[in-house]
Amino acid sequence: MAKLEGKVALVTGASKGIGAAIAKALAAEGAAVVVTYASSQSAAEQVVAAIRQAGGRAALVGGDVTKAADAEKFAQTAIDEFGRLDILVNNSGVYAFGAIEEIAEEEFHRQFNTNVLGLLLVTQAASRHLSEGASVINISSSITTLLPPATAIYSGTKGAVDAITGVLAKELAPRKIRVNAIKPGYTETEGTHSGGITGSDMEKNLVAMTPLGRAGQPDDIADVAVFLASDDSRWITGEHLTVSGGLS
Repeated sequence: MAKLEGKVALVTGASKGIGAAIAKALAAEGAAVVVTYASSQSAAEQVVAAIRQAGGRAALVGGDVTKAADAEKFAQTAIDEFGRLDILVNNSGVYAFGAIEEIAEEEFHRQFNTNVLGLLLVTQAASRHLSEGASVINISSSITTLLPPATAIYSGTKGAVDAITGVLAKELAPRKIRVNAIKPGYTETEGTHSGGITGSDMEKNLVAMTPLGRAGQPDDIADVAVFLASDDSRWITGEHLTVSGGLS
């Protein structure tokens, strides 16, 4: 029997990259998946189509994680389409890098609103529906241990994600809801291609620093998400799992 048979998952920012890989992996293990997107509707539609073509169940909903009404819409879609909610993956995130002299108010709020407030709003909305034994998975980053220069805002958002993960693990434990974080290392995605990172000196340096000697792939992260979503991780909560090929 598939590990997630009968479960329903909500994955934010699932139109591409790590989010898309997680949505597909959860579906492959039997979960019905609500795929959310902010602007990339066509890419999200392709993810849903791929899940359905593989025999899985999926629903699509667009919206902005920084808006409470949209967060409610995401959670309600799971209930309306599939009747329950067991797994939440807070994957939506944005990033940009710059030295302290370059920090602007607008960029601070853009990253913190999406990466931190968005996570809180979606978790708040989902928590009203999560069943006993549910799993919340927050996508953090190994950047919180690497702490490279010119990443103050982004590193700050992911440090907040780590702290929130620990708080919510304790807060939701009486309901037997587990909360954990995945901290990916450098992972090749559509974003690293469009951002010019793939093939750059930055990528070469990151790979050189990675003991396993390659860039991560979205499936490397997705398989860990399946583990955290399943009963295989039933005794794990409040943890931050670094998935980085040894990069630290």
